Amino acid sequence: MRFYRSLYWRIAFGVVAFLAAMLIVQAMLFVWAVSQSGRSLQGQSPGRLAVSVAQEVAGLLERDPTADVAQFVKEQYAQFEHPFFVMMADGRVITNGYGSFPEPMLRMARARLERGETGRIRPEGFRRPEGPMPPDDPGRPPRGGGPFRGGADRFEPRPWPILVNGKLAGVVVVPPQAPFGFLLWRYAPMLSLVAIGVLGVGAVLTSAMIFGPPRRRLRELEQAARQLGSGDLSARAPQRGGDEIAAVATAFNSMADDLAARAKALAEADRMRRQLLADVSHELNTPVTAMRGYLETLTMPELAIDEPTRERYLGIIGDETARVERLIGDLMELARLEGGGGSLRNEPVSVGHLFARVAARHERACADAGVTLTTNIADGADTLIGDQDRLEQALQNLAANAIRYAPPGTAVNVTARPHGDRIMLSVEDAGPGISDTHLPHIFDRFYKADASRPFDRAGGHAFTGGSGLGLSIVKAIVERHGGTISVRSQPGCTVFDISLPRAGGATAAS
Repeated sequence: MRFYRSLYWRIAFGVVAFLAAMLIVQAMLFVWAVSQSGRSLQGQSPGRLAVSVAQEVAGLLERDPTADVAQFVKEQYAQFEHPFFVMMADGRVITNGYGSFPEPMLRMARARLERGETGRIRPEGFRRPEGPMPPDDPGRPPRGGGPFRGGADRFEPRPWPILVNGKLAGVVVVPPQAPFGFLLWRYAPMLSLVAIGVLGVGAVLTSAMIFGPPRRRLRELEQAARQLGSGDLSARAPQRGGDEIAAVATAFNSMADDLAARAKALAEADRMRRQLLADVSHELNTPVTAMRGYLETLTMPELAIDEPTRERYLGIIGDETARVERLIGDLMELARLEGGGGSLRNEPVSVGHLFARVAARHERACADAGVTLTTNIADGADTLIGDQDRLEQALQNLAANAIRYAPPGTAVNVTARPHGDRIMLSVEDAGPGISDTHLPHIFDRFYKADASRPFDRAGGHAFTGGSGLGLSIVKAIVERHGGTISVRSQPGCTVFDISLPRAGGATAAS
């Protein structure tokens, strides 16, 4: 990037240009004020200057009548910050550096020379309506504020005679105020040096103190943006300070955090997708392999298979086919629930009716397992909001798992109790429990915690049936209702808790 396109350079140029403009304006105002006040002379008034110049020029001519008056005035009075001119008797006009004077002043000087008077006049050239000038101080300013205050005491320039041996050799005229152009020309070198020095120091201090810190912080922000763009999601900009740059850095870091979270979520989603494909392939491969094996056996012409064996093989093929159908159905249902597909009926649901259907559905399974299923509904927990069919599906799944792992002679307790503005549904069994290692993953797809439940009624081993999607479906149903599900487990007690909105509370998701 070219330097003149830099924001710092543009701001710095603007600041320096503004500073230069202010210095120029201040210098012009200073010169104008000096020209208007008549204070360009130090220690003496215009009248005193006229007397001094006239006396010195007269002394020069008395000593050397052929002396160069112009050279003398230039050498002696060129540094004076107040213009004047000397008009000699031969008509020459000599100045101390100022180019021209108003024509009325020049005519006044010529008229004085033409009169040829040599009498004494007031050195200050004041026009006073009353009151004599003290004789011992001919150059003293009159009372009333001085020659530059206006009014009756205003100074009027009058030619002061240059007398050489009693003869009028010329006159000296000093204007009451120094012209603006003259003062500007006089002060220009000094004011230029001061302005250059101030601008130089101001530019250095501005760059070091004003633009330096923001430039460094913006460079850090730029570097963080480049790192983030190159794929470094850990890049962050410094947020020190409470100014606009800090606000931009905060917004940048917030964006970076969001991008990092999204990238992490995408990576996790990709991992879960790959894991899901692997799990589905594994779950489908097992029944498909079994069916293919039995079908190949049944189709072997050289193998004699009796009728009972053939029926048993066909039964196994039918069971595996049903297993594949259930797996595909569970996957489709889980995809619909998690993807927001379908709709839920949000209506009051009787908890007693819900529990009665669950008990009736598992009456035969409880009898076969030697397990008792009990229900209990506390006061205030008799009605909740949701889809009755889906809620019954979730409870049926939890009850089936509890019955599957409950030891004979124990009970599976299904309870409902109020919990703030919600209703807590619990399914409790007295099985071997779930180990802490498997507990965080119990609701994951295809996750089977068989190793953590070693009990089996038949042979003392963990139950290995099921697709591993049941609890995932339960969790999806509960979350679609705006609820939550959790599990507590220890040896001899496992409890699944479902928190749902009660009637009159928050509505379920649709």
